[in-house]
Amino acid sequence: MKQDVLHIEVDDLKYQGLRLDKFISLKTNLSRSRVLSLIKDDFLTPHQDADTKVILGQKFDLIIPKAQDAIPVAEKMDLDILYEDSDLIVLNKPAGMVVHPGAGNFSGTLVNALLAHCGDSLSGIGGVRRPGIVHRIDKETSGVLVIAKNDLAHQGLAEQFSVHSIHRVYYAIVYGFAPSSGVIQGNIGRSPKNRQKMAVVSEGGKHAVTHFRLIKPLFNGKASLVECRLETGRTHQIRVHMTSIKHPLVGDKTYGSVPKGTIELLRMFPRQALHAAELGFIHPRTGKQIMLKTKLPLDMQLLLDASDVL
Repeated sequence: MKQDVLHIEVDDLKYQGLRLDKFISLKTNLSRSRVLSLIKDDFLTPHQDADTKVILGQKFDLIIPKAQDAIPVAEKMDLDILYEDSDLIVLNKPAGMVVHPGAGNFSGTLVNALLAHCGDSLSGIGGVRRPGIVHRIDKETSGVLVIAKNDLAHQGLAEQFSVHSIHRVYYAIVYGFAPSSGVIQGNIGRSPKNRQKMAVVSEGGKHAVTHFRLIKPLFNGKASLVECRLETGRTHQIRVHMTSIKHPLVGDKTYGSVPKGTIELLRMFPRQALHAAELGFIHPRTGKQIMLKTKLPLDMQLLLDASDVL
């Protein structure tokens, strides 16, 4: 099996006293989790514990084993690619596609499609030849998604998501005549009433902030098209937050309830009417700003068109 060896030296006083895993991550652009895994599996010589403090002048050899093939099977599928280079790929995910294989979804996922599309351009995230999923959107949500092809991109993007510096704009069709604008703040965690759902919780959970504005009322105020800008990115954040202010998403069978008097077009919409329309981030290698936008998908656009004629 082909292996690469990185020769690493503590060659500057600024590194003195850093944890070994952090120092190696800084010097190699490997993610901390990847470095920890390599140290644990004895790919570092001389062997040291990950929390050892480094000393000026120390030298290490780090073996990078050849990336293993990913377990999911590559499946050729059509992808709507918005941007691609050797580090990352950004695409417009259709509604109905699961991002990652899991229980009940071992094929037909975005990861299966990316394995076929990217092939050898995947250098191995965490030592496995697989696309680096740094964020997800729900199966029934459409829109922009960025995926890393290597450890450098994975680490750089993950850090931006962690500090909430990513620009994210969603369009949602919600029930009722929404306010002109607002900010929803409320910690999101597992619902104490149903552990399968998320909820705004009074204790625990994670800090979550959603900014929204009304774009246009639909069907004489029975629904509204709103823009949601995420300050944070929690599981089901928009769906939970909009429900918390009595404007659940049209088609959301988990968090929404259909108001009395709703017209059939809204009642029969087959998925949560949510689309990730804009995604902006700093390219992990070049430092350049990347900003990508997509139009509303056909099913949501048809609702808007129907509202204009009814």
